[in-house]
Amino acid sequence: MKLELSRKTGLALQALLQLAAADSETMSGRELADLLETTPHFLPQVMRPLVISERVASSPGPNGGYRLTARLSDMTVLEVIEAIEGPFDLGKCISTGEPCPAKESCALHIPWTRAKDAVLAELGSVTLDVMEPSQRSEG
Repeated sequence: MKLELSRKTGLALQALLQLAAADSETMSGRELADLLETTPHFLPQVMRPLVISERVASSPGPNGGYRLTARLSDMTVLEVIEAIEGPFDLGKCISTGEPCPAKESCALHIPWTRAKDAVLAELGSVTLDVMEPSQRSEG
């Protein structure tokens, strides 16, 4: 079992932090791609879901780019993950990989459901401002 973020989601989280550091200034796609160490061609795939979810604004043209439209303290890690990946599909049985049957459940149904609920609750409680370098504790 792997519990990890996709590359696109990782880049989206990093992009939001870079845009927050830009302090409300518009950042060109090329500059943002360079900071994220990705290509200007791939960047729109990362940014489009953030624009659709109204976390980021984009403007076309030679003076265009991306600008943060929401505060990091108003965004949770879960919201960003779901903006990029889509809603969590937590209805699959851990034993079969199929949707959990409504009438019967496997021996792992209850602990697996509790674990999934705990992960979602934790990711939904962490806002992105705790990821900012100035907010991290040294140690």
